[in-house]
Amino acid sequence: MVSKADFKGKHFISMSDYGRPQLDYILNVADEMAKLEKQGSQLARGKVLASLFMEPSTRTRLSFESAMFRLSGSVTTVADPMTSSIKKGETLEDTIRTVMNYVDIIAMRHPDNDSATRAAKVSTVPFINGGSGTWEHPTQTLLDLHCMRTAKGRIDGLTIGMVGDLKNGRTVHSLLKALRNYDVKVYCVAPDALKMKPEVIEEVKDRIEVTEVSDLPRTMPELDVVYMTRVQRERFATQEEYDKVKDSYIMDRKMVQKHGKKDVAIMHPLPRVNEINTDVDDLPNAWYFRQMKHGIYTRMAIIALALGVY
Repeated sequence: MVSKADFKGKHFISMSDYGRPQLDYILNVADEMAKLEKQGSQLARGKVLASLFMEPSTRTRLSFESAMFRLSGSVTTVADPMTSSIKKGETLEDTIRTVMNYVDIIAMRHPDNDSATRAAKVSTVPFINGGSGTWEHPTQTLLDLHCMRTAKGRIDGLTIGMVGDLKNGRTVHSLLKALRNYDVKVYCVAPDALKMKPEVIEEVKDRIEVTEVSDLPRTMPELDVVYMTRVQRERFATQEEYDKVKDSYIMDRKMVQKHGKKDVAIMHPLPRVNEINTDVDDLPNAWYFRQMKHGIYTRMAIIALALGVY
């Protein structure tokens, strides 16, 4: 039996660490946080969150900070590593050892794949992975699951298509690992150069049905949820390599209405570049802007559970 005690004082690093009972527990707490978000809460009063963002971020950083404020906690922020002692050569481990003296909980985004595991090894306060290189983005997955459950009324029984840069997209790595705990089918839709990392497929293949394809229009009629992702320019060595694949998939109104189910939910972790046309935005199928709101609910839940205040 899962209880809130299972999360108190614990780090939140990877979707590989969580089974169905733990995920459902957090999502149910997020339901409660959606109510508290509207009426206000004193749960984290007197507590301080360190928001350390060593890569650019809008949604993740602001939703972590908004979540803490809505729990009546406080936030101290590093939003540019060049304004910190990292510029002077301080190691990640020493940065964490320093920051943990000032705060009760840490949320961090960092460009290195192993950054979250390294930070967790030295942190004596709960550490939350806000995105680590191309490895994982577990809190994004929780908000995605919560949004998916809201949009479709369930997760079990869905057929989900992950589309775009599945090689470099840490959001889809975490999401696929989480979905192995549910009764779903997953299509990984990508060109050969951007296919899902083999090690992620290997981790989930015995638990769920995963099919790798490259034709989005042909796959669309099967899908209950389409999870679009951008091709990440910052992960390519040259502009030429990026240009070859940047327009691999573009979702527009015609594609949704011609090939998609009437109630297909279109999701995206954002930011988008050109992979979802703006003519999709006013369709009832477009969930990607509503999706962001679920980041506050789920991050409120993670913070409150890790602090042991819920």
